[in-house]
Amino acid sequence: MESENQTHVAEFLLLGLSEDPDLQPVLFGLFLSMYLVTVLGNLLIILVITSDPHLHTPMYFFLCNLSLTDICSTSTLVPKMLLNIQTESKAINYGGCLTQVYFFVVFIGMDNLLLTVMAYDRYVAICHPLHYMVIMNPRLCVLLVLICLLISTVDALLHTLMLLRLSFCKHLEIPHFFCDLTEILKMACSDTFINNIVVYLSTILLGIGPVSGIIFSYTRIVSSILRIPSTGGKYKAFSTCGSHLSVVSLFYGTAIGVYLSSAFTDSPRKAIVASVIYALVTPMLNPFIYSLRNKDMKGALRKLTWGRVFS
Repeated sequence: MESENQTHVAEFLLLGLSEDPDLQPVLFGLFLSMYLVTVLGNLLIILVITSDPHLHTPMYFFLCNLSLTDICSTSTLVPKMLLNIQTESKAINYGGCLTQVYFFVVFIGMDNLLLTVMAYDRYVAICHPLHYMVIMNPRLCVLLVLICLLISTVDALLHTLMLLRLSFCKHLEIPHFFCDLTEILKMACSDTFINNIVVYLSTILLGIGPVSGIIFSYTRIVSSILRIPSTGGKYKAFSTCGSHLSVVSLFYGTAIGVYLSSAFTDSPRKAIVASVIYALVTPMLNPFIYSLRNKDMKGALRKLTWGRVFS
């Protein structure tokens, strides 16, 4: 098979969701709307949290970082996709493709690890309420976020550097709307055994590890809630976890859907649809989940809105 070294690869072609020209305006409008809702919704969450002193707590500090991460992750993918639809071009240059892989892995990893940290925060709040502010002090909160960023950055850098060693075939068509790491590995003409090992190890360590941490945290949380004598106390304790549980279920549920669709179906279209839900729909829904299910957020949002109106 004729191949060329990656230093001579000019560009990849992103085939996108559909090649039907009549669907392109519909897709452009749909994804532009989703992107604007995601960015504005998450910016609103950040604005509400930073403007209300009552929300300057560890839980909302982590939520603020989660919203910022969601903005960054969608901004890594959607603008390029919209540009390609608008210009009727499917091309993305080699450097741009690797950059997209790097930042998407960074921000998806951050999402994953922040959800785990937020589960730990809820565990401390419910199981050790008297020591909550001592344990979850500002220094620890900042340190946990920096550790999440460090782990995600190292993981993304490792994957990106491993791609640099590969050579690619001439037909560089990616059946996706962004530069997906697994799809790029499939196009390589050189041996990808080490790359696949790194992907599997990363999935195990940064997938099973955080999920295990979340399950452990909620096992202890449920155990503590069941020991609360009053029904009202149980409801109040569990209500503080409701939004986080919804986001965790959505994030990992769609992630499992992406894995199953790519592993057990031969249809690229189904895998792409699952990826759209995972990469774009989940960040878009997070602000709604946290604002509609959280009494403190609704109160702060109402206060901010009416304060702007009557100021």
